[in-house]
Amino acid sequence: MNNSPKIIISGGGTGGHIFPAVAIANALKRLVPSCEILFVGANGRMEMEKVPAAGYKIIGLNISGMQRGSIMKNLALPFKVIGSVKRALEIIKDFKPDAVVGVGGYASGPLLYAASLKGIPSLIQEQNSYAGVTNKWLGRKAAKICVAFDEMDQFFPADKILKTGNPVRKEVVDIKGKHHAGAELLKLDPLKKTIMVTGGSLGAGTLNKAIEKHLPEILAQDVQVIWQTGKFYYKGIIERLGLEYHPNVRILEFLNKMDLAYAAADVIISRAGAGTIAELCLIKKPVILVPSPNVAEDHQTKNAMALVKNGAALLINDRSAEDTLVKTALELLKDESQRIKLSESIGKMALPAADEMIAGEVLKLIK
Repeated sequence: MNNSPKIIISGGGTGGHIFPAVAIANALKRLVPSCEILFVGANGRMEMEKVPAAGYKIIGLNISGMQRGSIMKNLALPFKVIGSVKRALEIIKDFKPDAVVGVGGYASGPLLYAASLKGIPSLIQEQNSYAGVTNKWLGRKAAKICVAFDEMDQFFPADKILKTGNPVRKEVVDIKGKHHAGAELLKLDPLKKTIMVTGGSLGAGTLNKAIEKHLPEILAQDVQVIWQTGKFYYKGIIERLGLEYHPNVRILEFLNKMDLAYAAADVIISRAGAGTIAELCLIKKPVILVPSPNVAEDHQTKNAMALVKNGAALLINDRSAEDTLVKTALELLKDESQRIKLSESIGKMALPAADEMIAGEVLKLIK
């Protein structure tokens, strides 16, 4: 391996793809500070802002995904794919990478395909328990496939698979000894039982409806709520309830100090994105997962079931959550033995060194 290896990391589209990509880049820089890293994303997507903010250069491809229910919008897709492969070949010719990494998202397909045409070794990081169409196709040509769940040989060649887990934000899962600090920051009582609800940065309508509908039952049991609504829902909820609705309820658009919120909570209600699950395994708190039905291949349900079958989480489906979610959470708060079992089981599924394991595999490809 040369002293300054060049690596392209491609993919994005959502925070769930972008954060692991940046974590892998940071780990590569820790292991080989002289390495050169270039990101390739999709124009108009979140990575075009988030990656430069993390200190890395990014080039955008004019690529998008299939638009469900719109034949007209999909007519240009084959031309976009051909154009993106051509542009990816140009990027590879100019940058001369020693290896490429695909994390999923629109841009990873053209880039990894172009790399295969040029004989450049590639690594795929598959975050979900159910592989997407693009990654399944690219997996045939990849040298290594890093996964976070068991039984992934149904999608990929078994001899290429390595179970590493998903990279997580280290500062987010560092919650030890922060319970009182979290409660203090959120102006909550550290001695009262607390439910944390998070639907991601955009929010989850089902979770928000369930909490709003059943706030009286929560307050009747003197339980506190850390309620992260997401930006799509915050304004409407505040207009209906008011910012200072009740001393036991903290309504927030975002959670900037996620570690302190996690630390303050006794039970966590969440969607089941792969990155979120990786964080939840490391913080070892009792979790109720409500998978989003609005994702490809229903992969959030499959992610959640990987925990449920190990006794590591409870699952409520999206259709019934509005009526049953809060009842289940309040029952769990009363059942200390079940909370302890869930915490122990989810902790056993944690894989804390994913970023450096994946970075190490990339460097092995170059050697």
